[in-house]
Amino acid sequence: MRRRQFSALVAASWASGLAPHAAQAQAFPTRSITWVVPFTPGGVTDTTSRAVAKKMSELLGQQIVIDNRPGAGGGLGTEQVARAAPDGYTVLYITSGTMAANLFLYKGLKYEPLKDFVPVHGMFLSPLLLVVNAESPYKSVADLVAKAKAEPGKLNHGSAGAGTGTHLNGELFQDAAGIKMMHIPYKGTSPALQDMLGGRVDVMFDYTSVMLPHIKANKLRPLAVMSDKRLEALPDVPTIVEAGYPGAQLSAWSGIGVPAATPPEVVKRLADAMRTALQDKDTVAYFVGAGSLPLVDMNEPAFRKFIVDEQKKWGDVVRKSGATLN
Repeated sequence: MRRRQFSALVAASWASGLAPHAAQAQAFPTRSITWVVPFTPGGVTDTTSRAVAKKMSELLGQQIVIDNRPGAGGGLGTEQVARAAPDGYTVLYITSGTMAANLFLYKGLKYEPLKDFVPVHGMFLSPLLLVVNAESPYKSVADLVAKAKAEPGKLNHGSAGAGTGTHLNGELFQDAAGIKMMHIPYKGTSPALQDMLGGRVDVMFDYTSVMLPHIKANKLRPLAVMSDKRLEALPDVPTIVEAGYPGAQLSAWSGIGVPAATPPEVVKRLADAMRTALQDKDTVAYFVGAGSLPLVDMNEPAFRKFIVDEQKKWGDVVRKSGATLN
């Protein structure tokens, strides 16, 4: 066989091998998609996933099934998806915890966020709130800081657990304000919130969607939004920057990712569906009402850069807190 004929045969064989793969990517999706949420059902991660997945299902023409796989601060489900087939039929709900903070909290993390995953698209950004009981004597951040400086260690702050965003934001605030409070870690937000409502916890840093019903019921008093922009849901609550502590800003965020080596055409299809879903008026109303900001234009290149920056930020926060988890 002549060299030219042989080369043509090899090229044809190579192209024919790629053809089914390309065709499958273009036809995606042809069956249901599993959306893994690596946290327990019923929480903010679960409810927001279901809200967006419903709209994406309509856009993609296939059902998206939510699969909760909690454990190890989101690490268990994340690790499982890292080993899934890179075909777009298993997507992962990714967070500031699983993609950034866990890198520094867990010594034996069994996945590498930006090596094992393609960050498809951002979903929402959610600043935490600094809240106290409605019966508390503290009416402002200045009141709280003054008390904490006068009596170091007397005030306590409850969190959903060591190493969670609700814990780390408290540590960041203390560092920025030059104060010291006693940390009380709970096994989730619910028990911490119950003690806050009962007057046994002085301060909490938690998500707007969790705190808003109790704020509206006049059971909790918000002192600050832990960001540089006020929330539409709470327009009268000042930001922590306005309170004089820009170094205490911290927002949780989420998005979706897929296993590395997922075809670019599939990644784009998922990203386009996410972007369109985040522009839907009902979805936007849902997020804004929960005190969150939809990340409409956070596609793969922008999202990847965002995660790199967030890893640096959360690494600094974890180091300052001294928190470590097994």
